[in-house]
Amino acid sequence: MAASYYGSANDGAPAALEARNVTRSLPLGRERIDILHGISFRITRGEFVAIIGPSGSGKSTVLGIIAGLDSPTSGQVLVDGVDITKMSEGQLASIRNQKIGMVFQAFNLIPTLTARENVEVPLYVGKHAGSPAARSKEVLELVGLGHRLDHRPNQLSGGEQQRVAIARALATAPAIVIADEPTGNLDARNSANVLDLIRDLRERTGTTFIIATHDPSVAAAAERVIRLYDGRVVGDGTPEEVGITEAAAAEKAAAELAVEER
Repeated sequence: MAASYYGSANDGAPAALEARNVTRSLPLGRERIDILHGISFRITRGEFVAIIGPSGSGKSTVLGIIAGLDSPTSGQVLVDGVDITKMSEGQLASIRNQKIGMVFQAFNLIPTLTARENVEVPLYVGKHAGSPAARSKEVLELVGLGHRLDHRPNQLSGGEQQRVAIARALATAPAIVIADEPTGNLDARNSANVLDLIRDLRERTGTTFIIATHDPSVAAAAERVIRLYDGRVVGDGTPEEVGITEAAAAEKAAAELAVEER
């Protein structure tokens, strides 16, 4: 399958993220429940990848592990060539600050801070070149919010708040940006705008974007889709190769938009 960890056409390209035979199990009484069953994939720098799967597929567990928020039972995860699976919490915090940007469904902005101040927050942790205020202004302009620097979250639309969250994720120039259901709290029009923005940012900055979603119309926006089911990778390739057609996704998005406009 295209761009999968084993036998990838991109094996010679630098990897932003590698998952190697990752398993995850949890105790359940005297037994253990297996959540992930030896997941492997390789994502090269600059890719835009969607991880898709239904509830219970292991999608959230994979996301937590590759973000350094959870540990696998076995296997390895390498972020920008660094194995994060045996690190202390202090080391992981440093890696998350330097190499991983996170975007959440609920935006997770600090309500008392302006857009500029929200984006500055990760720049005050660890060592980052330049002025936090200048970098914050730069990335907010990059996402089209140079005119909203001094607005607080309650003065911004949902789509604008998500743009601030994306700018905050980009502030430290991370190796990867991981977005968990980034369009989940947005209507169809703002969802499409955010996905267009991610595609544009990937082209302009070379940042690797990984989004997790249950929605085929969102996954169809990515250049590559990793499909999970029952804790296993069951598909890895272009949206069409894993059974997500742009026509079907567009039809679903159009239907949702028509409902919103009634």
